[in-house]
Amino acid sequence: MIAESSPLAASRREVVLTALGAAALAGLPATAQAAHHPHSSKGPHIMGSSTFTTKDGTVIYYKDWGKGQPVVFHHGWPLSADDWDNQMMFFLAQGYRVIAHDRRGHGRSTQTDVGNDMDTYAADAAALVAHLDLKNAIHVGHSTGGGEVARYVARYGGGGRVAKAALISAIPPLMLKTPANPGGTPREVFDGYRAALAANRAQFYLDVPTGPFYGFNRPGAKVIQGAINNWWRQGMMGGAQAHYECIKVFSETDLTEDLKAIDVPVLVMHSEDDQIVPYADSGPLSAKLLKHGTFKSYQGLPHGMPTTHADVINTDLLAFFKA
Repeated sequence: MIAESSPLAASRREVVLTALGAAALAGLPATAQAAHHPHSSKGPHIMGSSTFTTKDGTVIYYKDWGKGQPVVFHHGWPLSADDWDNQMMFFLAQGYRVIAHDRRGHGRSTQTDVGNDMDTYAADAAALVAHLDLKNAIHVGHSTGGGEVARYVARYGGGGRVAKAALISAIPPLMLKTPANPGGTPREVFDGYRAALAANRAQFYLDVPTGPFYGFNRPGAKVIQGAINNWWRQGMMGGAQAHYECIKVFSETDLTEDLKAIDVPVLVMHSEDDQIVPYADSGPLSAKLLKHGTFKSYQGLPHGMPTTHADVINTDLLAFFKA
């Protein structure tokens, strides 16, 4: 018997709900069915969700809620826009327009076997911004999404498009240990990620959130089963090949020059107990490279602190937005 709180039960419920939705649509005219399909090439608007198609034919799913100054959220590996639900609800209530997309190969976007690199991720973000004609936007990135924000802002952030940025538990400047970056993480760690993903992605995507991602492996940690299940759900929605290639992206992309090129204010937020992106080789170094960087250090919070400590992170982000 499958426990109702298990990921398998969650998956089963999604299948049932999907089937019910399909049955309901079956009675609609063909034009109405097309209007409700999330991957329609015309990018329909569905309860604040839409899609658009990039130049190489990749369909990018995004959420766009509210009015006001835009805040664009960039998620981590191997997740989706859903990882920002708490922040989107919070900042929507604060009067901001909140936007989050599923990176190519992730979530509901096309499961690409091409373009899984940081340059393309940033270009896709620029295409989304152009599609929505966003100006004076604040870009917030977590983990791999922080690298995406750094490259996007450095290359496409001019012309009044970007007002500020925030990097949370983010991968810049460079995660991989190299002669020039001796404090980085050894390649063998990332080879282990790749091997685990290729061997049994479903189990690997349980092990990561159950352990280091949310710090649930720490003594006395309060385990949030829903967060684990949701991490697994988001990860399994994406493409295995894209996720495999993204490990190279988040571990080997050197964002040093991107950070140096950014002209807008940037808030860097990192916890000393981050078990995924080690503190000493990330947050403090990024803040020093930025022209207008502000560093916010935390103690005892995990890599996934936007989920486990949303109240703390949201409050600090809001203060930075309003400063």
